[in-house]
Amino acid sequence: MSERDLTQLIENGLEALDFELVELETAGSSARPILRLRIDRAPGAEEASGVTVDDCARVSRALEAQIEADARFPATYVLEVSSPGVERPLVRRTDFERFAGREVAVQGKAPLAGRARRLEGELLGVRGEGAEETSGLRLAGGEEVQIPRREITRANLVFRWGSEGRRS
Repeated sequence: MSERDLTQLIENGLEALDFELVELETAGSSARPILRLRIDRAPGAEEASGVTVDDCARVSRALEAQIEADARFPATYVLEVSSPGVERPLVRRTDFERFAGREVAVQGKAPLAGRARRLEGELLGVRGEGAEETSGLRLAGGEEVQIPRREITRANLVFRWGSEGRRS
């Protein structure tokens, strides 16, 4: 089974459960592949609670049934399902649109917007299409920059611990 077919199978299964695929990592061998999924609630689904351990177990059971029913996939495999965490990765254009207004960190192989390889700021969304697609970022000083998405190697939400997250 190709990675594209596998991704489609997983995305279809998640959609039926009101979840979306954030990341899919494949590891292991062809005889015993390891599938590591990071899932999130689908846009529009209740997001207040985040992804729970029970959600991961329910998704795992549902996807196992679909994967095992597909003869193109090996009978022996390992499926790991987890939440995206508080510093959720932004992978697709829809992620950059969905989380506009939130604080993010973006990284590149070279300096981004003529500054540094890692920038933090408020995500302003996406402009353009294809090779011209950019993500807007409002930096700490208020300056706004547009970064070509093709230059971003990693992006994620930034979580700041408040007084409620501190332990005495």
